[in-house]
Amino acid sequence: MSERPGPTRHDGWSSTEWTRRRVLGLGGALGLTTAGGLALSGAMAHRPAGTGNQLRSAVPLPEPYTVPLPVPAVLKPVSTSKGSDRYEITQRETTAEILPGIRTGLWTYDGTFPGPTIESRRGRPITVTHRNELPVPTVVHLHGGRTPAASDGYPTDLVLPHGWPDPAAHHQHHGGAHTMPDPRAATSRITRAYTFPLDQRATMLWYHDHRMDFTAPAIWRGLAGMHIIRDDTEDALDLPRGERELPLMLADRAFASDGSLTYPSLDPALRDRPGVTGPYAAGVLGDVILVNGTPWPIHEADAARYRLRLLNASNARHYELQAVTDDGRRLDLVQIGADQGLLTAPVTHTTLPIAPAERYDVVVDFADLPAGSRVRLINRLGTGRTREVMAFRIARRGRDDSHIPAALADDLPTWRRSGATTVRNFAFRAGQTQHGRGWVIGGRAFDPSRADVRTRLGAVEVWRFVADVHHPIHLHLVGFRVLARGRRTPLPHDAGLKDTLSLRPGESAEIITRFDGYRGRYLFHCHNAEHEDMGMMANLEIT
Repeated sequence: MSERPGPTRHDGWSSTEWTRRRVLGLGGALGLTTAGGLALSGAMAHRPAGTGNQLRSAVPLPEPYTVPLPVPAVLKPVSTSKGSDRYEITQRETTAEILPGIRTGLWTYDGTFPGPTIESRRGRPITVTHRNELPVPTVVHLHGGRTPAASDGYPTDLVLPHGWPDPAAHHQHHGGAHTMPDPRAATSRITRAYTFPLDQRATMLWYHDHRMDFTAPAIWRGLAGMHIIRDDTEDALDLPRGERELPLMLADRAFASDGSLTYPSLDPALRDRPGVTGPYAAGVLGDVILVNGTPWPIHEADAARYRLRLLNASNARHYELQAVTDDGRRLDLVQIGADQGLLTAPVTHTTLPIAPAERYDVVVDFADLPAGSRVRLINRLGTGRTREVMAFRIARRGRDDSHIPAALADDLPTWRRSGATTVRNFAFRAGQTQHGRGWVIGGRAFDPSRADVRTRLGAVEVWRFVADVHHPIHLHLVGFRVLARGRRTPLPHDAGLKDTLSLRPGESAEIITRFDGYRGRYLFHCHNAEHEDMGMMANLEIT
């Protein structure tokens, strides 16, 4: 990671210097071999469909579009007083019928996968008290939340289960067999109350486990749920609502012969040794596509507009979504929102890429389709069954008073390059970590005791990224605007305010943001969860 103080300019680096830096960064990645557990050369082919290897299920799988789509229950507050709400969630093991007729063990929020959805209002604070009844420590991060550092879910701020040794006493930040002490870790035992001010635009966030070194397997086992923020601006628009607003969590998984989830952990107990077996170090892909925890579901729909709140909660799988009728017609996916809320104006897509942790708010119109027709949501990056995602069966005509306004929101930030005080450069690539070959930012693997970036509250900065393979890059606390991809303008799906940016192999990008909200220690990292666990995180200190 490098820092260049002073005002930014549009031209930035010379093209020669930028090209040289890209080649050096990519060369470092290509130098890794299977001896280090990372066979990256195949992933460096021209714009491959994804980074990672796919597991194969050993249990009979259902035919696509035979199981109804469930919608996660909305969690009710346990108390409401003085302008705030309080919730309680218990993290516990359970079994559930994900595949028809087969029980699968899960780690869950309140016994369901996905966890219950929280719905809240902009500017109305909430407190969520999590109780950890799982066999390992956990951490909760509200992804996309403008959250004080104490409640942001820093990876060493553990909630310890009953009987787990005190990490400080053992000089271990997560109870593992290796040591990377964090003197600032704020651990608690059994319960922790997370406070979310929710002083931010209406949007869909998601909450998930963020324990250092073990985020990927914990999410894979079920620790993920959705959180929707609403506000008056959005309420004033005649967008589809009620049963025609569907939160959709996309996630891929694989199943063992006994119906359990299969995952290539080096330590299946998730206690001591982090990481995955060599072939999956670039990312773990499943061969079953789940939507709201159900394989290839189907949903009965009216011939009307529907609002789809899309979340890619997969560890490493990328999707390129299309809505296609059985007679081959492609329906428009009209994007009205991004990670951090409504766009200024709609953007129409026929194909929409979505990387791990990204969210897209889209409207699809079934009004012209006859009853009995079917629309499939497919993944153009998939093959075989992973090409299928879910389907809609048009069941009936329906009155539709919704519409998509030409103007959506006028409160997006207007940061300019001329107002930026710093330009920072980051290379996301394979490299050496404390535990061997892994993934690094700027040549360094994550260390909780090191401050990688320091900035002041209110600073406007331009950050430049370059990637070797696919890296979805997430910044905690703040949203950002995409300024460029390489030397070109942003892509159509880059519109709006984002908190996760998908970089393709060999690609570079620029973003601009303002570090406002709260002081403290935050993170930025790759949201390929295996990359994150294997070193691809960095600290951001806001002072």
